[in-house]
Amino acid sequence: MQPMQLDPTDPVALTKALIRCESVTPADAGALDVVKAALSPAGFRCDRKVFVEAGTPDIDNLYARRGQTGPNLCFAGHTDVVPVGDASGWTSPPFEAVIKSGVLYGRGAVDMKGAIACFIAATHRYLAAHPEAPGSISLLITGDEEGPSINGTVKLLAWLKERGETLDACLVGEPSNPQALGDEIKIGRRGSLNGEIVVHGKQGHAAYPAKADNPVPKLVWLLDRLSSLVLDTGTANFEPSNLQVTVLEVPNTATNVIPALARAKFNIRYNDLHTRARIEEWVRLQCAAAARASGARYDLTFSGTGDVFLTKPGPLVATLSQAVHAITGRTPALTTGGGTSDARFIQAYCPVVEFGLVNATIHQVDERVAVADLETLTQIYQRFIAGFFAAHG
Repeated sequence: MQPMQLDPTDPVALTKALIRCESVTPADAGALDVVKAALSPAGFRCDRKVFVEAGTPDIDNLYARRGQTGPNLCFAGHTDVVPVGDASGWTSPPFEAVIKSGVLYGRGAVDMKGAIACFIAATHRYLAAHPEAPGSISLLITGDEEGPSINGTVKLLAWLKERGETLDACLVGEPSNPQALGDEIKIGRRGSLNGEIVVHGKQGHAAYPAKADNPVPKLVWLLDRLSSLVLDTGTANFEPSNLQVTVLEVPNTATNVIPALARAKFNIRYNDLHTRARIEEWVRLQCAAAARASGARYDLTFSGTGDVFLTKPGPLVATLSQAVHAITGRTPALTTGGGTSDARFIQAYCPVVEFGLVNATIHQVDERVAVADLETLTQIYQRFIAGFFAAHG
């Protein structure tokens, strides 16, 4: 692969070059080299930052900016991808980027190397027509979105703040459309909180329960209370909050042994009726009530990143909606569903919206994108860039 020879206005060629980098998180495998090579000829200053933290993988990140003045329109994305799964089940090898019948196959095609390619191509096209853009364009690209998200976007944002860089608005290129380009723009996300409950008992023989203390029924009691209570019925902008038990385990494989402890993990997705602190307090109260009724001795811990956020409809949302409608003829719904993204970090620095490709095949065997969609998304992004700077001109 020779990225310097790529046509930076061609989103298909750029997507293929990125897919051919086997950047399964946390590996970079040359993906950021492709991005840098495509941006540098247009006058982008490209900074590579590797962040390190004990016990986590080292992550290579890139921040590229063209221009010195505001407003600074940022595009955020990630070049890392999830594992390929069963490689034998792919129509073509997952990192060969093969086009068949107008469809490009490859890991990362839609999540989200395709969107990165489209934004780069859109930027080159915009700058060709507007070489004196009234502001700055930047790209914040991480290799840690599919991983623990510790040494990626969150640290790159902190680094930008330390050096006095300001982001005025951000577009995250996550695949936001369920069926066709123009379906949805993400204007927020529910918060996500992970919890773990460990109920302690006393190991013993199943035939002599009086000599043991079985933690399993007590854990079930706690989980039943947490799972059966309704947090809310949703709000104007968000789906109802929900709690899902995701892991149940005991350190025991023998059917005639009462285990010494039982463990469960759960995830709560919560809307704008709550904050993380209030959700944690609600869980503590419910567990305490269930423990009093069951006699459970337990430990409760929380983890997770990202509180609920909403980018209220305004100039940024309107500019993107107008760009989508102008190119596709569709009026996108403004939604907040789905999982988390790095927008949860960016929202603390500037208004952020999400719009990318169709998400029907993300993380699947035979992840793929219609070649026509890459061109359409490029045109949407170009129109969005033009509209953003026209509004700030």
